[in-house]
Amino acid sequence: MSLGDEPGYGDGPRGEDGGYGGSGQTRTRLPDRPGDVYGGARRGRGSSSRSLVTVVGVVVLLIAAIAFANRGDDAASPGDSSGDKAKTSPTAASGNHPVTSKTAGIPSGFAHTGEGAQSAAANYGVALGSTGMFNADQRHAIVDAVYTPEVAAARQPDLDSAYTSEKFLMNIGLDKNGAAPAGQTFISRIIPVGTKIKTSSTDSATVELWYTSLFGLSGDGSTNPVSESWYTTTYQLKWINGDWKVTDFTQKDGPVPVGRDQKASTADDMTKAVEEYGGFTYAR
Repeated sequence: MSLGDEPGYGDGPRGEDGGYGGSGQTRTRLPDRPGDVYGGARRGRGSSSRSLVTVVGVVVLLIAAIAFANRGDDAASPGDSSGDKAKTSPTAASGNHPVTSKTAGIPSGFAHTGEGAQSAAANYGVALGSTGMFNADQRHAIVDAVYTPEVAAARQPDLDSAYTSEKFLMNIGLDKNGAAPAGQTFISRIIPVGTKIKTSSTDSATVELWYTSLFGLSGDGSTNPVSESWYTTTYQLKWINGDWKVTDFTQKDGPVPVGRDQKASTADDMTKAVEEYGGFTYAR
């Protein structure tokens, strides 16, 4: 897979790849506060957002794929499809704790079950879509923790090249070191909505992750305000060394919900929210 295939935060149709781009439009009432650049910038499809989308689509989310098994209940083995699917609805959580340990700050040690694979996909997606990917040390730790060793070694040089491209960083409003301008906060956060197993075998699985993402700069003077996008990423996972690891992935737009008429928050409110509201360890 080339770098151009890495997931991004664009919000335009992706042509004939089966994506859902363009199926929903967000209507936004802008804040009444004069001079608020963040609130005054439309979260729609203006030329500035299209420019951002084109560049960010090159990489921002580098999530490889996650895989796993078990189509039945959590008592079944990964390759066992005899579980009673009627015991729970597709949207119901299993009620099991996903993990009790972390590697490089990322949840690890997922169960060798269908729920474990889905939990891994959700948590790996969050890590790969975080601001940590824009810091060399954090990026290396994330990639090593999420991908299989051979895939991590193969992708690391390309990811380093992509995330240190001055043109790329400039287009999303960051300096050559990946830092936000003074007085602004860089936001890159993924919020999983749900997961689903597509295929599975004893030690591999294909898991779909549906999520919404926040990406941009909040703060006075921001020309790339934080915007929301929706995607579904399909991860190929492999059970290796007692845990699920990513080997590959694909991504498409949507499903995208219809937006409500809500006033966009101010730059200060958005910055405070991101700094004050912590993330989760996601479980299926």
